[in-house]
Amino acid sequence: MHSVPISTSSSGKLIFQSERFAVFSNKVVQDNYEARALSRTELISNYKSPANTHKSPRIYFKFSLNGFDNEMEWGEDHIIHCLATNGICEAPIIKFGQRFIDTSPVPADAMLAPHTRLKLRLDLREVLTSFQQKGFFTTYNGTKIFRHDFKGVFVAGSVPPLSWNFDRLGFQKDVQLHDADGSGIYEIELTLNPPDEPDVPIRRWELSRNIADYPQYESDYTLLDALYNLSLEEMEKDVEPDNTFRTGLEWAGVWTRDVSYSTILAMAVLRPDIAQNSLLHKVKNNRIIQDTGTGGAYPVSTDRQIWAVAAWEIFKVTGDQGWLQTAYTIIRQSITDDEHNIYDGQTGLVRGESSFLDWREQTYPDWMQPADIFESICLSTNAVHYAANWVLAQMAELLGDKPAAVKYAEQAEDIKTEINDRLWLPEKKYYGQYLYGRLFKTLSPRADALGEALCVLFNIADPAQQQEIVANTPVNHFGTTNIYPQIPDIPPYHNNAVWPFVQAFWTMATAKAGNENALMQGLAALYRPTALFLTNKENYVASDGDFAGTEINSDEMLWSLSGNLSAVYKILFGLEFGPDKLIFKPFVPAALKGNHKLTNFRYRQAQLDIHLTGYGNIIRSVSLNDQILDTPEIPATLMGKNIIRITLANATPASGPFNLAPELFSPAAPFVTYQDQVLSWLPVPGAAYYKVLKNGKVFANIQQNQVQITPEEVAEYQVIAVDNLNVESFASEPLLVVPPDKTWIYEAEDFGESGEMVSTDYSGNGFAEISQQLNRQLVFTVNLPIGGRYALDFRYANGNGPVNTNNKCALRTLKFEADVLGTVVFPQRGDNHWADWGYSNAILAHLPPGNHQICLSFEPANENMDGEINQALIDYLRIIKVDA
Repeated sequence: MHSVPISTSSSGKLIFQSERFAVFSNKVVQDNYEARALSRTELISNYKSPANTHKSPRIYFKFSLNGFDNEMEWGEDHIIHCLATNGICEAPIIKFGQRFIDTSPVPADAMLAPHTRLKLRLDLREVLTSFQQKGFFTTYNGTKIFRHDFKGVFVAGSVPPLSWNFDRLGFQKDVQLHDADGSGIYEIELTLNPPDEPDVPIRRWELSRNIADYPQYESDYTLLDALYNLSLEEMEKDVEPDNTFRTGLEWAGVWTRDVSYSTILAMAVLRPDIAQNSLLHKVKNNRIIQDTGTGGAYPVSTDRQIWAVAAWEIFKVTGDQGWLQTAYTIIRQSITDDEHNIYDGQTGLVRGESSFLDWREQTYPDWMQPADIFESICLSTNAVHYAANWVLAQMAELLGDKPAAVKYAEQAEDIKTEINDRLWLPEKKYYGQYLYGRLFKTLSPRADALGEALCVLFNIADPAQQQEIVANTPVNHFGTTNIYPQIPDIPPYHNNAVWPFVQAFWTMATAKAGNENALMQGLAALYRPTALFLTNKENYVASDGDFAGTEINSDEMLWSLSGNLSAVYKILFGLEFGPDKLIFKPFVPAALKGNHKLTNFRYRQAQLDIHLTGYGNIIRSVSLNDQILDTPEIPATLMGKNIIRITLANATPASGPFNLAPELFSPAAPFVTYQDQVLSWLPVPGAAYYKVLKNGKVFANIQQNQVQITPEEVAEYQVIAVDNLNVESFASEPLLVVPPDKTWIYEAEDFGESGEMVSTDYSGNGFAEISQQLNRQLVFTVNLPIGGRYALDFRYANGNGPVNTNNKCALRTLKFEADVLGTVVFPQRGDNHWADWGYSNAILAHLPPGNHQICLSFEPANENMDGEINQALIDYLRIIKVDA
């Protein structure tokens, strides 16, 4: 690595050192790169992303019709070696569906040259001929693409601008191939490996905004002071003209989860007025708005309740009774809807996507459809709902609503109990990421950094568990990755990346658990990227700490800068707000011992100058205006200017370990097929053996890649590949083996109107449309030969938006006679893809024999985030007899 040196006239005091970087009182050093604080208001850095200097010339890619992964089996890609010295790399004409593998040798030290041009040509004539002769083309997996639904051919791949994100592929015009002469040969030319930033030897940040009205932080550590001031300035830049927070330089507008987590970290302290406006911006019909997410947002994505925790933080800071009443009403109505739609009666937990990890391929196995994600039970989202119920109970108590206070306290406690009973991994001493599957669930043993941190901070974990979580959750040299281990063949973004806001919550958790070693490592992971990059980036690659190489990134990210500021407020000074007081729980690592001062800090009607000396997390003495206090807290009624002095006891907590784990990728998930009473799958590279699951439980541990089963009973099978380090893959897609006499199909067109929608490839003679206007009550008359446990689901289509964005997930309440069985979701499956049929989530219920009515009912709680379009096509109702 080459860089322009920065003057080393002042070496500074070393405060942290690892194998990968070092932090000093005035600088950060990583390899040949250095960032230096010249003063409290000026930083310089010679960091330059090395991302385009070490990319492999081996390029993996495949073509795509309409943006779907439909050319070849998963794991089968075209491969070309881009070694051309003239800057041009050209593949031969490739026929759609026929794999091309470049067999030319690749030297061990070969790299992809910057600005390499890749030319691809695709022979699509067989597909086009099938369109002309049959009206459709059948892909390798049996999916029919009809001529009138054909929207184009795209290319996905391993090197930007290519990516493996098929959810976004159909919208990326820069990776769409074109047939200019009508020959049936589609072409594209791409520029690979452009530099990620201009070649500037030394970059500089100087404070350019007036931040004097904000709390001023000053310490013996110039670097910390400068990073604090840089973050304050970037916060100012994120304030929009309408007095809301934008999400980041590249992300305009307010996002529910972003502004909520930012508010909890620091924005309630600094700008409660802007934070409150921003939260209200995410309210519609007196309910919290769920951010756009997988399958059309709510109720597949369900982490909107973090809004409640942010609203509570604002109240604790301001004491605004009007805000308390407003927030209480909004949270209560939102939770009432959630109780109807996402609370799982079987487990007592809530369903829906992991909080903020809303990019399907980045954290879920590729077989999981949005309906599967709705059915999953995720650690972080359940931690959020625990906290929301707890907050609602506190608010109800303050507002004098005793019955509501009892109800929501009990509901919170139930969620807490179930998290510990169902998601705790005693052998790992932290929680698993989520329960997933279809009819039967299994627990993914991956760690979820945000979820682990929230369980510590919200006291879902008891004190002993808190210490175990902090000591055992895997962390990386550059920080705490969102998940661990990483998923293979998925580029960094949520996978294989560190997000500073998650790092901030994790670091707060290390302080709460009293683990100084983990705390100092966490603080260093916050300081390093901000100093080197001279901005608060959205994320960075876990393996090398670089901002380039993740799928999307932004400067001036609100929750990242809030994370840096929270290190001062919530950790070093330990500010903890109660409804009627401010409590001090500082934790200053020994490496940061000395003087820390926070002046012009406004708390309700008081202005505070807080002087902090010493180190550790034990307070020797605390005084208010030179009067010694019995407890380290001040009342909310304090007024005027005040001086608080806190002296720490210079006592370091007992040294606790933390789990600095190697970079690790799990094996790929097997692809399982069933034929002649045998489950089989291709060998998974690196697998030492396979776990076979039957109905969510281990059925066999085997080394061969097939197993015989008994088909006389209904059962759901999955396979997990396990490597020599005992690292597990995701479980394969559930394969349901059902005897023919235990499945009943009821065609929807026999019970409801079809409307004016047009589709193809449906079963029977048509379909029924459900919307706010049509078939609000779609009633099926069914005959069940015997009583017992049944699974009920629906084959459906929803073309109201892509899989990864928008807010038009359809949902309905399923009723058996007058009894509510649960909520059925019909998530988006592709923009205008009304012939793309899939299955909803299944509902398990004990049903009696005989003739009965089963109804898909549109209830008030079934409103989605769009509020107007709540629509799907229903092909049929499927009923499967699961057991007696």
